[in-house]
Amino acid sequence: MPVSSCPSNGAGPAVGGASGAHVTVLLRETVEWLAPRRGGRYLDGTLGLGGHSEGILRAADGEAEVLGLDRDRQAMSLAEERLKPFGGRVHLDNTSFSGFEAALDRLGWDRVDGAVLDLGVSSLQLDTPERGFSFLADGPLDMRMDQGSGFKPARVLVNKAGFEELRRIIGEYGEEPMAGRIARAIVREREREEIDSTARLAEIVSRAYPPDRRRQARNHPATKTFQALRLAVNRELDELGEFLERIPERLAPGARVAVISFHSLEDRMVKLAFRGHEKGCVCPPRQPLCTCGRKPTMKILTKKPVTPEQREMDVNPRSRSAKLRVAERLPLEGGRP
Repeated sequence: MPVSSCPSNGAGPAVGGASGAHVTVLLRETVEWLAPRRGGRYLDGTLGLGGHSEGILRAADGEAEVLGLDRDRQAMSLAEERLKPFGGRVHLDNTSFSGFEAALDRLGWDRVDGAVLDLGVSSLQLDTPERGFSFLADGPLDMRMDQGSGFKPARVLVNKAGFEELRRIIGEYGEEPMAGRIARAIVREREREEIDSTARLAEIVSRAYPPDRRRQARNHPATKTFQALRLAVNRELDELGEFLERIPERLAPGARVAVISFHSLEDRMVKLAFRGHEKGCVCPPRQPLCTCGRKPTMKILTKKPVTPEQREMDVNPRSRSAKLRVAERLPLEGGRP
């Protein structure tokens, strides 16, 4: 995601409008592509406040089942209240989406008829200073999706990581051209005093920017750095890679997986993973015969990513960098339908 396309937030894209109210991104498009049916079983790997789960259940006339996963206990509690009208058709599991296989096994589900991931950060997280995701209000430098997890908060990374590691994280995950200057400034400042608040880190990053670039920037100079730290703290790209690699084997034939991303790195991962599953064979292009034995397992349905309509972007500016990609599970024996 180019974070410059999301001027209203302080740590990359979020689910929410200008007021901070929760707005589910690309809801209509996602539900239409998943085509929920009565009796179907669906996986919502990023439950959030339950918007996509509710859309799936309503599209199936309340006659489907949904398994919702989320690391954020606060969000899960709110989603549970929202989805109460659907009773026992809703199953919630406080785990990350990379742990979807274990969650399915705990529920006794072998395969699902559709799956969705929404990789955005919710306004609930951004607008709570104590969570440490945003620099718009001062708070502890945390950024963990699940503050009760074993993951270390951003404060530890910022104060303990070496210069090269910080430069790599900020440059790779944030796609920040000033990564070297920012990492150097962080190392210099933490030697004077530990960096433990979002406001102080944002100030350090801002001062590391050359004055001309700072004046020309569309967004706060710290936007990309905060985005990079959040991705690193929560292992978000690792989680996504694990999910994309294994999801085909838990999809029923004809089932679809829909992934909404906001970051260019995430979108690239989704695109390449879907292409790999569609191609199957991983033998070198010049090799005359396939020896790997891998068959195609997926068919890409969205040759280009689906993006929000203008009216959605007007209502929810934070949706502007959203991209939806969808793929469909092929018959279990491989090959195309």
